[in-house]
Amino acid sequence: MSQVKDQIRMTLDGQECDHGRLFVSPQTAQITDLSAVRVLHVGVDTVRQLYRGVCREDLLSTLEQSQGLVSLFGYHWFAGRVGRDSGYQYKLQNADLGLILLFKNFNCKADVSGPHLKIEVSPHLIRQMEPGQLQSLMDRLAGKILHQSQPNQCAVHIAVDIQGWMPPIDMVPRMQCRSKLQRDFSGVERIEFDERAAVYGRGKSFLWGSANGHQLAIYNKTDQAKATDKLDFWQDVWRSADNPFDDSDPHNYDPDLPVWRIEHRFHHSVIEQFAQGSVNVQTGEVIDTHTYAEIAAHLTAIWRYGCTAFKLLSSATVFDPVWTFLRQDIRVFPHATIDPEEMDYKRRYKSASGFSGKNVELFLGNMISLLARERVGAKKAFNALKEWDCWTVVYEYFQLRGKTERDIYKWIRDKLQERTIRWGVAV
Repeated sequence: MSQVKDQIRMTLDGQECDHGRLFVSPQTAQITDLSAVRVLHVGVDTVRQLYRGVCREDLLSTLEQSQGLVSLFGYHWFAGRVGRDSGYQYKLQNADLGLILLFKNFNCKADVSGPHLKIEVSPHLIRQMEPGQLQSLMDRLAGKILHQSQPNQCAVHIAVDIQGWMPPIDMVPRMQCRSKLQRDFSGVERIEFDERAAVYGRGKSFLWGSANGHQLAIYNKTDQAKATDKLDFWQDVWRSADNPFDDSDPHNYDPDLPVWRIEHRFHHSVIEQFAQGSVNVQTGEVIDTHTYAEIAAHLTAIWRYGCTAFKLLSSATVFDPVWTFLRQDIRVFPHATIDPEEMDYKRRYKSASGFSGKNVELFLGNMISLLARERVGAKKAFNALKEWDCWTVVYEYFQLRGKTERDIYKWIRDKLQERTIRWGVAV
């Protein structure tokens, strides 16, 4: 396929300019005016920082005995157990502070060093603190929860809120991406959004990609904020870009118009790929980041990658003007000191035929054959696998691919059924 090109950018007086708001198609000479598009918010909407370590026995004992309000680490929390699908056993939540702590991995013993902690941070706390300050808070909490706590990569969602633009009617067929998962919620009234159910109108939410990789979401943020009772908070955020001395300033937030959000969501496995694949072109050093504070200065480049992995096109070989604007003009942390020209940003993919991966695949294939021959059921097979000394290796193999413990059970169940139906059990 031909390389996708940007439209020519010009100022309102017709001069070519790298940041002009007039866009001229190189194919048809059609002019698109984006001077009315207002960027109301650019920032990180979600941080999920993972930690490895050994569970503290006193905290485990407290959570086993306590439900509801507890006082720990200098804060009040609502404590409770969580479902197995989360991967963790316990949750500590303080919505006012803006933190959720998920503790004690289901798939690793408490006295063994493992991925026992995930800290989820709300948008309002992210806005209140610089990345370094927020990281210090998370690290301090992790040190009180785990022995030998070590950051174990993070996931981030980068969001841009704009007015003066609406998704085109034909946006879905015009969005080019590798992902086979493309969901348009135009024809439904209820969708699942960020682990919460919200009622939407038609044509107000679009989603591409998978949650265990890189996702692009475009949705009506005004309606979503109303549905989750967060509209007052977000209106304060959007108004913070206003010019208090000029009501006619084009950067003013207009409460009568919808705000649309463009959001790239990067799973921690994708951030790890950037951490191991991106290098300083002068020193040759891999950036090797493990924390939100370390990756923060690179998020503008990662945002640009997102707008290249998912391309909104005006024709087969030309970017839609708004996509050029979003890719070229957005700065996640404008004061970041890293020069993008000094960096080569790439994702380093682990080979599926690598040593550990290949051996796990071979083992699982042979295991399915033997289990089918002995007519062992999926539940019994799964429980036996969990008791095996190398269960952690198998689980991490699936976890790197975004799979949960329940997904492993379903995989065993389906493979046993397929093996039995296709080949029988006599061989």
